[in-house]
Amino acid sequence: MKLSFLGAARQVTGSMFLLEVDDYRILIDCGSDLERSNGQTPPITPHTGFFPFEASSINLVLLTHAHVDHSGNLPNLYREGYEGQILCTEPTYALTEVLLRDAATLNQKRINELNASKKQRVRDRQAQMMKDLYLEKQVREAMTNVVPIAFNRRFKVADGIDVTFIPAGHLLGAAHIVINVIDNGERKSLCFSGDIGRRNYPLLVDPAPVPQVDYLICESTYGNRLHEHKMSPMDALADVIQRTCIDIPGRLIIPSFSVGRTQALLYTLNRLYNERNFPPIKVFSDSPMAYESTKIYMQNIRLMNTEAKEFYEENEALFDFQNFEFLESSKASKAVSNYGEPCIIISSSGMVQGGRVEYHVAANISNPYSTILIIGYCAEGTLGWRLLNGQSTLTIKGKEHPVMANIERTDVFSGHGDRNDLMQFVQMQSPETLRRLFLVHGEFESMEAFKDTLAEAGYPQVEIPRRGQTYEL
Repeated sequence: MKLSFLGAARQVTGSMFLLEVDDYRILIDCGSDLERSNGQTPPITPHTGFFPFEASSINLVLLTHAHVDHSGNLPNLYREGYEGQILCTEPTYALTEVLLRDAATLNQKRINELNASKKQRVRDRQAQMMKDLYLEKQVREAMTNVVPIAFNRRFKVADGIDVTFIPAGHLLGAAHIVINVIDNGERKSLCFSGDIGRRNYPLLVDPAPVPQVDYLICESTYGNRLHEHKMSPMDALADVIQRTCIDIPGRLIIPSFSVGRTQALLYTLNRLYNERNFPPIKVFSDSPMAYESTKIYMQNIRLMNTEAKEFYEENEALFDFQNFEFLESSKASKAVSNYGEPCIIISSSGMVQGGRVEYHVAANISNPYSTILIIGYCAEGTLGWRLLNGQSTLTIKGKEHPVMANIERTDVFSGHGDRNDLMQFVQMQSPETLRRLFLVHGEFESMEAFKDTLAEAGYPQVEIPRRGQTYEL
């Protein structure tokens, strides 16, 4: 049995792992590699296709959750010749379709812009991009081949191979995937952590226990740090709203990812208005993708935590409350600038890079009565990163704006478990029984620090694979 690390190796994005049991080949996740998109990650091999393997040689794909750094290249896999199935949970299937369709729409716009250019260098770039960009047809093909799998039920995928999806928190439908294999007459087990959620997160269940395995492939995003803010999401949001919209008649702009983060925000706001008697400040959610994702959340209340289910039974709504409005059209989005009362605007993307949020930031960045609350990770160079680093002016769509709004940050809505959560996940495994532990999905410095922490806790058999590295198990 062989395991190859083809993505998220010594980097955060591009999760993709290949498990080979004799002639049966399983691909676990098939995510977008943002480093490759930025030209930072060279190909693993001089393979002529998009992937470092023949797509047609893969027998099965397992998907841990919907985020594009885990799912984003599934359409390319089918375009390259894959003809098999994708196994994932029902919510992961629905949310992945929303994310991939949106990506295909953006890809088409990029292709149209490049085709309209008469510059040779742009046309050369277009020819290269065409190799990487999938469209609606490939998304349909991928989604047609998804087989939804229930949590906590062992599912046989081939002779001597079965898989189980275990709740991971982090995002609706996210799973740890346990694979049991009979290899040369010996029973072996592996667990792919996916992204590990944090405990007591709005809407989501806590990560569930994982049985003892022989090999653990564990994410390490927060392997070298703890969450900074110790308040609950409700207390943290209440504090910000009190200071920015109630004590003064201001505006609160919250850049937020449409899938997962926005739903946690809306649910927390609903609880604040219902349980703490907050004034009914107008709340606008400005993201068509958030609207579609919220409908999927409503269809899967049975998979949410006890608190959310009890709240729904009592109030008959998780995300709909007084003075709340989804903005469906771009015209309605721009009209919010004329709203004269204190309000909260939630819009994507969370990094303030692309999406309608750029308009809201531009319209409010020079208003000292406005506050921009960053609630997630912002990659270096994004507008969100520039705001967090105290840049005095910001250029948005070619126009420079002085930064006079208040800039705040909180990580209470991060869906990733921190170092303590990761340790709790790993320590479900006996160090005497666990044969090897592989760290993935993190910056290299985070992995090294987490490896040291694990060694101190009695786990000496920790590997940090390089991209393209293969292990015999």
